[in-house]
Amino acid sequence: MKAFVIKRYGDKDGGRITETPDPQAGNHDVLVRVHAASVNPLDFKIRDGDFKMILPYRLPLVLGNDLAGEVVRVGSAVTRFAVGDEVYARPDKDRIGTFAELIAVHQDDLAAKPTNLTMAEAASLPLVALTSWQALVEKAQVRPGQKVLIHAGSGGVGTIALQLARQLGAHVATTANAANAALVKELGADIVIDYRTQDFEEILDGYDVVLDTLGGETLAKSLRILKPGGKVISIAGPPDADFARELGANPILRQAMNMLSLKTRRHAKRQGVTYSFLFMKASGGQLRELTRFIDAGEIRPVVDRVFPFDQTREAMKYAEKGRAKAGKVVVAMA
Repeated sequence: MKAFVIKRYGDKDGGRITETPDPQAGNHDVLVRVHAASVNPLDFKIRDGDFKMILPYRLPLVLGNDLAGEVVRVGSAVTRFAVGDEVYARPDKDRIGTFAELIAVHQDDLAAKPTNLTMAEAASLPLVALTSWQALVEKAQVRPGQKVLIHAGSGGVGTIALQLARQLGAHVATTANAANAALVKELGADIVIDYRTQDFEEILDGYDVVLDTLGGETLAKSLRILKPGGKVISIAGPPDADFARELGANPILRQAMNMLSLKTRRHAKRQGVTYSFLFMKASGGQLRELTRFIDAGEIRPVVDRVFPFDQTREAMKYAEKGRAKAGKVVVAMA
């Protein structure tokens, strides 16, 4: 099969389409012909080696972290899917590689593709939709009437998190540039703060939950706009000990991760709030929950641009340089 492969970490211009062996599907696996896959910041971080201590992939490596496609073979123990089914997924972190013609995915990580979406639209959703669900539903347990701030509302995670927070009944604020104000309001934002001209810390106060997608000073300010007992869930801040335990990291690595987030957690404690890091997990079950919202038209994908498979490198450069005006960048195989 053809796949987009990197041979070494840190080569920003690296990666090329080459012939690789077809994946082997186990008894519980579904072999999927990939029709489309989307580009995520996680792809850049993996390519650059940012996670090589905690996600020790074997090189050469096929990149890509979510997909939509068609089932072409099922393992002997597979019960949920049949040949010809249209599916979408974020594969498990140990089994990435969606920038390829074929991929084997455990049946527990797959869900039936929403019937009202194209393959490209469906491929834009799994990673960002699962991130939004795990942040707002699992970790934050957002309830109706709570005040939620979602940073970068026009980004990949932001566009879905805004819609989910609205469905959960929250009062939602977001940061975005003025050009995307109308879009993020349509997606569910009650308050839009232009990050270029306004400081959200001077405008917002007493929030229950912040979904931080930016880290750094934005994370530090986010801790200060929460009410006592509030929560910041970050996908861009320093990892914490809970994340290390989820990875099954050794004691030395656990201690190192704990130290990375020590300053942030101390700051949070002084404010009477909590900080947690989220590295989203694959889950076909949660995707099925999200599909109910998608099929009902309550959550919709936002796709900025679709590139052909032979321009995967260009698609990654386009996304990494922030050229997307809103939503996701997708690679289409056909």
